[in-house]
Amino acid sequence: MNFIGESAALTTALCWAFTFIFFAEAGRRIGSFQVNKIRLVLAVTIYVVVLLVTKGRLFPDDVNWQHIFWLALSGFLGLVIGDGAGFKATVMIGPRLTALLHSTAPVMATIIAWLFLGETLGLWSLLGICLTVGGVSWVVSENRYGTQINAVHKDHPDSGSLAKGVVLGLIAAFGQASGLVIAKHAMFNVGSALEPMDASFIRMLSAMIIIWVISAFRGQTVETLKAFKNRQAVAYSFGGAVFGPFIGVWMSLVAVAHIAAGIAATLNSTTPIWVIPVMRVIYKEKITTRALIGAVITVAGVALLILS
Repeated sequence: MNFIGESAALTTALCWAFTFIFFAEAGRRIGSFQVNKIRLVLAVTIYVVVLLVTKGRLFPDDVNWQHIFWLALSGFLGLVIGDGAGFKATVMIGPRLTALLHSTAPVMATIIAWLFLGETLGLWSLLGICLTVGGVSWVVSENRYGTQINAVHKDHPDSGSLAKGVVLGLIAAFGQASGLVIAKHAMFNVGSALEPMDASFIRMLSAMIIIWVISAFRGQTVETLKAFKNRQAVAYSFGGAVFGPFIGVWMSLVAVAHIAAGIAATLNSTTPIWVIPVMRVIYKEKITTRALIGAVITVAGVALLILS
């Protein structure tokens, strides 16, 4: 066994650990909706350069309109709705609580993949999912969240209540889960199979077009263009675009191409475990005994998923 899918899913989780930090910092400066639009532009630009350099073209010859439709739907649910809600929740209620809510995504992905793709998981895989989600939940539920609510100013576009943040967090989890399953359907079930890099680019490009059209209808295009003047926000957004929409999303599609969507989503959700050393190095945050125990439980769940 080469464990390509499992390795790609864990790489996705590591990338999102950095992405959470980058986009949270950018969102506090210009608002999460502006960040989402800017990071998609940056991500598409990266994809264009990489595809032209490595393959000499942007779109594969065998792509059809069904591919485009399903990948556009996947991008809308996962990158526009899911990520948009997730970024807003991160700024509103903090990365830890948002990550806790995001840990419901594997359960959602497993159910959606069962209904939509007919994927089924064995007993050991389901036990591995439960262990992984339980370990992640144990880690991210350690802090009290009352002090994180409305950490931004009341007039900030991402200010809000705990209830609103929780709802947004659950919407983000559903968007990620459904987007992942639909992307797998687009890659394998509507014609010739697409490579993860090509599927990821089409998905990203579609999401960028959709979110900028929405922005135009809301009369926010000029406001977003002005946000590009905030160099710190753009720098954080670029860092997040590299780790998230480019490497992270690409690796997530590599993962779902090789393993079941529910397992891929579970391994993707180990981000809070990867956040521990990142936060330790960057913010000098203390690593508690609870965090270490949660990490051990999560690693046990991941091991069970791989061995099963």
